[in-house]
Amino acid sequence: MSFYDLGVKPALVKVLNQGGITEPFPIQKATLPDAIAGRDVLGRGQTGSGKTMAFGLALLTRLAGRQAKAHKPLALILSPTRELAMQINDVLTPLAKSVGLDTRLIAGGMPYAKQIQALRKAVPILIATPGRLIDLIEQRHLQLTDVEIVVLDEADQMADMGFLPVVKEILDQVKPNGQRLLFSATLDRGVDGLVKKYLKNPVQHSIHSDKASVSTMEHHVLVMHHEDKDEITAQIAARTGKTIMFVRTKRNADKLSEKLAAKGVPNGTLHGGKTQAVRTKTLAAFKSGLTPVLVATDVAARGIHVDDVSLVVHVDAPTDPKDYLHRAGRTARAGESGVVVTLTTTKAQNTVRGLTKQAGVDPNFVRVRPGNPDLAAITGAQKPSGVPWAAPAAPEKQPAQRRRKSRPRPNERRRRPR
Repeated sequence: MSFYDLGVKPALVKVLNQGGITEPFPIQKATLPDAIAGRDVLGRGQTGSGKTMAFGLALLTRLAGRQAKAHKPLALILSPTRELAMQINDVLTPLAKSVGLDTRLIAGGMPYAKQIQALRKAVPILIATPGRLIDLIEQRHLQLTDVEIVVLDEADQMADMGFLPVVKEILDQVKPNGQRLLFSATLDRGVDGLVKKYLKNPVQHSIHSDKASVSTMEHHVLVMHHEDKDEITAQIAARTGKTIMFVRTKRNADKLSEKLAAKGVPNGTLHGGKTQAVRTKTLAAFKSGLTPVLVATDVAARGIHVDDVSLVVHVDAPTDPKDYLHRAGRTARAGESGVVVTLTTTKAQNTVRGLTKQAGVDPNFVRVRPGNPDLAAITGAQKPSGVPWAAPAAPEKQPAQRRRKSRPRPNERRRRPR
């Protein structure tokens, strides 16, 4: 079935075709007809399964050509993180324009003034994080009484981050008979209560379980001596291709980034201690391939979609099987292949074995040393250049030159209206 067959507006289908998107993903085939018909939908699918386009196309089809009032949007997409909200906005903005709609990103770490100004001009679709949205509501810059469609994306992560009370407060303010589209990998930690209270007779569509059953993803555990870990990590990072390396803490991320740079590996660091501007710049450099390695904490494990990430490395093994799956989901997206590697020592390998079993993964355990053929075969590891790398410095802003104001000529002078 084509997008047109599923009920998507022809103008949207045209934009998709121009971008080379002609074949709907399974979750899009499953959810679009019900969502376009106005039914509440509970969608469960693995990360990278195409959820953003699933709810986005339905929402845009239903609201095509509609006008909103100042401060009163018609639709709301809630996202747990700024990065995910930004990506949703990037995906939907060109599609929205094709059907006469506009979107606005409402998230923390960004200037209030521009967001308030946009709300005054009337924006039909808001893509928001819960915290900043509730701030604007409390400051009376925003009213949700006209909101007809609410999308809750990555609802389980919003629960993990403690956002459920705020989400409920938001849902209590929208139209009670409106449409709800909820997408979540799991229904634990209060998400099931959210479904029961706010979704009316939802149609459920489960494309994949929350286990790592992606057939195009390989899982390996590399067992090593503790003293070899830095060198092995650097050799893996020096490979060809985009790599995300996960660590547990901001401190570990900064330390690993510095070690890799000293060995000549271009990389960027992403964690909650970075400003939004830096995080945006870092992601852009990684997406473009300028820095092929991204060192990240779990802030990047959810919702970040970067094409062609062929390797995910758990430099620090996670403690929660859900975190393992969300990290792993950065590769093998949308049918692409990918490799997931966990680094561990002999003493800790049984702990990792238990973790992967809980995650539904049966990895290949391999003992490796620096320069080992198995290490290269699994990850593409190679010896780094050894020439220290430094990130290019941001260009300094030139001070604005003062211009002498010229007095207007007599015929240019106008009387100021009283």
